[in-house]
Amino acid sequence: MNILIAGGGTGGHIFPAIAVAREFGKAVAGAKITFVGTAKGMEAKIIPKEGYEIRFIRSEGLVGKDIVHTAKSLFTVPLSLKDSGRILKEFRPDLVLGVGGYSSGPFVLRASMMGILTIIHEQNTLPGLANRILGKFVDTVAVTYHESIEFFPPEKTFLTGNPVRTEILTGDRERGREIFSLDRDLFTIFVFGGSLGSSSINKAVSEALAYLEPFRDRIQFLHQTGERELDAVREAYRYREFRGTVIPFAYDMADAYAAADLIISRAGATTLAELTACGKAAILVPFPFAAANHQEINARKLWDAGAAQMILERDLNGKTLADIVKYLLEDPDAIAAIERASKSLGNVDAAGKIVELMMGLLKKKTEYRIEGSRVKGQGSGETGPWTPDPGPS
Repeated sequence: MNILIAGGGTGGHIFPAIAVAREFGKAVAGAKITFVGTAKGMEAKIIPKEGYEIRFIRSEGLVGKDIVHTAKSLFTVPLSLKDSGRILKEFRPDLVLGVGGYSSGPFVLRASMMGILTIIHEQNTLPGLANRILGKFVDTVAVTYHESIEFFPPEKTFLTGNPVRTEILTGDRERGREIFSLDRDLFTIFVFGGSLGSSSINKAVSEALAYLEPFRDRIQFLHQTGERELDAVREAYRYREFRGTVIPFAYDMADAYAAADLIISRAGATTLAELTACGKAAILVPFPFAAANHQEINARKLWDAGAAQMILERDLNGKTLADIVKYLLEDPDAIAAIERASKSLGNVDAAGKIVELMMGLLKKKTEYRIEGSRVKGQGSGETGPWTPDPGPS
C-alpha cells in the first residue's frame, strides 16, 4: 500500500497529517507513507524526525500576498504541477491525502487529473479557496466543523473533526514541570503564538507583567517565543522578576499542556483541536491576517460555547490581557467552567475517522477492479458516495 500525504508550511497542517499517518500505519501493516511539501516549510525539518520520507515541490501561497508575491506565486503554479506529476509517476500511489498548506492544492489537483484516488481535509469553519476548488475534483472531503459541509458536495463530504496526535493526550503534569524547570506549587500560564511564535502576543504578555505584579508570588510562565524575540522576552521577565521558562519552541507539547493551568495562544485549527482534546482553559488571540479570517471564526465557536476567552488583535495590549488573567486567577470556578466546556468540544477520534474514509475509498477501488466493467465508474477514478462504518455507538 502506497500513500502520499501533501501539505504543510506550519505545524497546524503538519501535526494532524502525522496523526493520520500514524493511524494509517496501525491499520495497514507495511503501508508506505510518504509526505510531500515545500523545502521552505516546517515539514522539511519535522517530517524526517518523525521517521517519514518527504519529497518537495515548488509552490507558494496566493492568498494574503501583495501584487509582487501574487505574481511570483502564479508563476510557480506550472512548476508545482510539473513537480507533482514527476513525484506521482515515481511513487504511483494508491491514494493521495491533502491536508492544507502551499503544497496541498497543486499536488492533490494533479493527482486527481491522473485518476488517482484523492481525499482532502478542511480544518476551518470557513474553507479556503484552494479546498473549495479541490472539493469539486477529489473523491472525498473530510471536514472539522459541521458548518463547512455546505461548501462541498454533500454526497462525498464527511464530518471527522481535526486529527490530534496521540501523544498530546498522554502529557504528564509533574513531568512537564520538571522538563521545563517550573515550580510545582505555582499557577502556570503557557504562552505560545503558534509554531513560529507571535510578536503581538510576546509584546502583550511582556507589557502585562507590569499589571500582574501583585500576583508575582502566585504565578509563573512557560513562554514559547519563536527564535527572533527570545532574548527580548527573557529580559522582560527578568526585569519584572517573574518566574518561568522562556524557550524558542516547545517540542514536548503534551507535557507543556499538562503543566499549564491557563494557556494564551493563537487560534489555529490544530491548536484548538489540541486545547479541546486536553480540556484546557485558554485566552485566544486570533491571527487577524489568516486566510478568510478563519482563526477568529474558529475562536468564536469556542468563545460562544464558554470554552475559551478571546481578545481580538485590535484590542490586545498588556492591560486588556492582564485584566482577563486577573479575573481568572481570582475566580478558579471560572477556569473550571471553561475547562469543562472545552473538554466537551474535544474530538480524539478524528484521525481514525479519516483513516476509515481512506480505507473505504481503497476498498471501492479494489471492488472496481474485481467487478470490472459491471461496476459504473470502473477505470475512471469515479467512486461515488460512500458511508463509513460508524462503529459502536
